[in-house]
Amino acid sequence: MLCWMSWCLVLAVMLASLELCPAETCEEITDLDLKHSIAGPALRVRLLLFTRANSTCGYLLSHDDPFSNPEFNVSRPTTFIIHGYRPTGSPPIWTHKVVEATLGQRDVNVVVVDWNRGATNINYLKVVENTPLVATNLTAFIQKMQIEGASLSSIHMIGVSLGAHISGFTGSSFNGSIGRITALDPAGPSFTDKPADQRLDPSDAQFVDALHTDMDAFGFRKPLGHVDFYANGGADQPGCPKSIFSGSAYFKCDHQRSVFLYVDSFIESCGMTAYPCANYSAYLDGKCLSCDQFGSVGCPVFGPHLVRWKDILVKLGQTSTYFATNQISPYCQTNYKVEIVTWNSQPRWGFISIKLHSASEEVLAQTLHTSTKFEQYVETTLLARFDRRVRSVEKITLKYSTANVCTGRYKLRLLRIRLTPLDRSTRPLCRYDLVLMENTEVTFRPIYCEDSNF
Repeated sequence: MLCWMSWCLVLAVMLASLELCPAETCEEITDLDLKHSIAGPALRVRLLLFTRANSTCGYLLSHDDPFSNPEFNVSRPTTFIIHGYRPTGSPPIWTHKVVEATLGQRDVNVVVVDWNRGATNINYLKVVENTPLVATNLTAFIQKMQIEGASLSSIHMIGVSLGAHISGFTGSSFNGSIGRITALDPAGPSFTDKPADQRLDPSDAQFVDALHTDMDAFGFRKPLGHVDFYANGGADQPGCPKSIFSGSAYFKCDHQRSVFLYVDSFIESCGMTAYPCANYSAYLDGKCLSCDQFGSVGCPVFGPHLVRWKDILVKLGQTSTYFATNQISPYCQTNYKVEIVTWNSQPRWGFISIKLHSASEEVLAQTLHTSTKFEQYVETTLLARFDRRVRSVEKITLKYSTANVCTGRYKLRLLRIRLTPLDRSTRPLCRYDLVLMENTEVTFRPIYCEDSNF
C-alpha cells in the first residue's frame, strides 16, 4: 500500500512539472485565406527564430525583449529572410528550404520575417504601402541587437520580391552599414523608375547582390545591386508553363524560381557561374566567357559563396552577369567553351551538336542558339551547356546540321576543335583534322590539346 502511494506521489510530481514546463510551441508563418485577402488585414510583423538547435521549429521572438530567448545569440551572425506579396494569404512554400540551406552552411541566427498580415491583400498597392512600415519595424529590432553588441556587418538580409525592397529600406536606415542584402527577383511593379531612395539600390548595404528571373512581369528589369544575375536572361525560366491554361503556375513560376535557384546554390557540386556580358544573347553566343577582370578567383558564382567576390564587385561597380539553368533541380549546368577552326574554302553556316560520353553515361549539349558562321582559319567560339557533369570524358560525338532543304549535303572540315571546361580546372580536350558530313554523327576519342598550359 505504501509503495503504491509513493508511485502516485511521483506521478503527481511529474504531471505538475509538465504543467509548469509546457512543450515549446513551434511557430509558423501566419496562414490566411481569401477572406483576409479581400478584407486586407492590418499590418502585423512576427519574427520567427531558427538556429541549429531548433532548425525545424521556429521560436517567436518578442519585439520588446528578444533576448529573453536564450537561443538568440547576437555573437553569431544573423540572417533575415523576408517574403513578398501574398495575394491569397497562404504562407510561402519555400521558407523552410531556405532556413535549412542557410543553417546547413553556417552557424547563424535565422530570423524569418512574417508580415503576412500586411502582405495579404488583393490590392497590391496597399501592400506596397506597408513595405516601409515593415522596414521601420525591422530597423527598431536591429537597433536593439546593436545595443546588445551585434555587428551590423554580420547581418545578411535575404528579400524575396517586395522583401527585397524592405531589405533596402532597412539597410538605408543604417546608411548602408548592413553587411549584405540578397535580393531574389526584386519586385518591379510600383518600383520601376522610382528613385534610388524609394527602392533597393547598391548603397543600402556593404554588398548588394540581386537575382532576376521574371523581369518581364513581376520582377525588376534594371540592375539594382553591386552585381545582378540574370538567370536564363532574367525572364522566362525553362520548365515554367507557357500557357495561361496552366493555372496559377503560369503567373508565379518564373518569379518563384529565384528562390529555388538560391536553394540549389548551396549544393557544393552545383555552382552557377555567371559571366559579365552586354546581354543574354551574346552570352549564349559564347562572346562573354572571359573572367580576366576577376583575377585568380574567376567569374562570380551565384549564391552564398559570392562573398569571395565582394571586394572585386564593389570596386567594379554595377555588374550585370548571365547564366543558364536546367528545367528542374539540380538547376546548375556544366559549361564548356568550344573553339573551332575550319578549313573550308567557302564560309559555312550551321549548328554543332555535342555529346560527351563516359563509360556509363552520355550528355547532350544545348548549343542550338543561332546558326553560326564558320570561316576558313578563323576561330569560332561557342558555348556548350550540358545538364550534368561527365567526370571522365572518354568519347565525344559531333553533328553538323544546317537549315538547307533544297541543296545537297554540306561538309564541315575541322582543322581543330577544342573543348575547355569552364566550371573546373581540368585540361582542355582536342581533336585535329576532322570532317563532319551534314546530319551525320561522328564519334571519336579526344586527346589533351597540344598547346595546353596545364
